[in-house]
Amino acid sequence: MISLSSSSQSAAISISGLTKVYRRRTGKTVEALKGIDLEVPRGSFFGLLGPNGAGKSTLINIVAGLTRKTAGRALICGHDIERDMRAARRSIGVVPQELVLDPFFPAREALEVHAGLYGVPKAERRTDELLEAVGLTAEAHTYARALSGGMRRRLMVAKALVHNPPVVVLDEPTAGVDVELRQQLWRYMRALNAKGTSIVLTTHYLEEAEALCDRIAIIDKGALIACEPTETLIARLDHKELHITATADLDGVPESLARFEPSFEPPRRLTLHYRRGEIGIDALLDAVRQAGVGIADLTTEESRLEDVFLHLTRRDGALQSNPGR
Repeated sequence: MISLSSSSQSAAISISGLTKVYRRRTGKTVEALKGIDLEVPRGSFFGLLGPNGAGKSTLINIVAGLTRKTAGRALICGHDIERDMRAARRSIGVVPQELVLDPFFPAREALEVHAGLYGVPKAERRTDELLEAVGLTAEAHTYARALSGGMRRRLMVAKALVHNPPVVVLDEPTAGVDVELRQQLWRYMRALNAKGTSIVLTTHYLEEAEALCDRIAIIDKGALIACEPTETLIARLDHKELHITATADLDGVPESLARFEPSFEPPRRLTLHYRRGEIGIDALLDAVRQAGVGIADLTTEESRLEDVFLHLTRRDGALQSNPGR
């Protein structure tokens, strides 16, 4: 019998040594997941990021019970996905990338049927609430086959929520949907999260992940290369830019500022790059003034999640050596 740690039992999702190997017809094997160890805290809004083909969807499909793992263990709210499969599946709602809908059911009926499959009593169903949440109230009696691609995506989100799962996984939920729905969906997901629902998001819109997620994991080539609170992860790059508009035209970049990797946009725009761990803003401004540059206006710009993501997945820096597991 496998003993479980208290943290594994209390986590929304707990994964240890998760491995998936695909065998091709040629006999060649492909290791899609390479011993992933990952824990999603209960109540978190968790980002799971990675380039195309990194293994994100494979991981999600294993957790959702759609793909068999080769090795390792996965728990959902303390329920083993194999030994306690029914409880594990009731604990999670998954919105997959693929649009999987019965074209012969109207939207409202599709949600009712799905709720019935999970054994949700009629008195406890939230069909109308979910239709409103995803912006499909007006299409409640429209067949799925007649819905646009964006509306079908909305219906997939609603289906994942019919049994009120404590864990919701959103695999590229806003791909191909309009801005209005995106904002509506995130308002609803934030409200769910505020009530205690754990949410796992995969997305290629990194600005969404940065704004929504309190913790982010990055997978690349089947391996976990980072897992940290969002602010901590972004701070690891420790890179800032200072944009200066000078009070007078400049002939070029003063030589004394060359150490700040400057860029110059004639006649007055100057950008300096620096690390907060090496120099403070006051000292930087003093260096600018000592170089004879008067400051009419200035702005600063910090590293974004996109910068960190590219830095990590390009494998071009020392950040790789500290995955923050």
